[in-house]
Amino acid sequence: MSELLTIVALTTLAGICIPLGGFLASIEHIHTNWLEQEFRHFVIALGGGILLGATTLVLIPEGRHHLSIPVLTVPIILVGGLIFFSLERYLGLKRRESPQLTGMLLDYVPEALALGGLVALNSPLALLLAVLIGLQNLPEGFNAFKELKQQQLSDRKILGYMLGLVVIGPISGLIGFYWLSNHSLVLGLIMLLAAGGILYLIFQDIAPQSRLEHHWAPPLGAVIGFCVTLLGQQLLGA
Repeated sequence: MSELLTIVALTTLAGICIPLGGFLASIEHIHTNWLEQEFRHFVIALGGGILLGATTLVLIPEGRHHLSIPVLTVPIILVGGLIFFSLERYLGLKRRESPQLTGMLLDYVPEALALGGLVALNSPLALLLAVLIGLQNLPEGFNAFKELKQQQLSDRKILGYMLGLVVIGPISGLIGFYWLSNHSLVLGLIMLLAAGGILYLIFQDIAPQSRLEHHWAPPLGAVIGFCVTLLGQQLLGA
């Protein structure tokens, strides 16, 4: 029972960062012009840096660990990129102009699944992954709010929708706990496929949006985001 409570608590706290990021984005009266430009691009890059760190320091090493044939790591990552490319094209992200929102969901679900599996396996990386999911959900929620706001949706409706997304984490985590705990190979596959997909999203949607002419803070956000992941790994001894 304690493991179930751990999964629900970790995934819920990580998911709450989505509406929290949206709430912070809804505060319009604090330096609006600055918030809309350099700070928003900085936050986009920060989320991208955290995603990159989670991919290279957690998902890929741990996913490769669960493979019986490590040489398959690269092909699986490539397949993950192709899957996310296909999903993005199917969902028409460019037409809907909300890559941050859908990108957040595409990486949130497999990561929560992996988190449930890691808790079942008593992996020391479970806590680190939960922290990283929350850290990346915060800036992604911030930017997703801004994207949905451009579609003329009310703040209350957007935040209500984001609160509804929180339950995805516990559901995915419990599925991972009950199913992936007995299928270590599948857990590794999911982590590597998610890694490939996240790398695709970073360079397809997040990195281009973070670029701002004649400003240097956004690229530094990516560096800071990656360093946050590295620091978390060192602090937790994972």
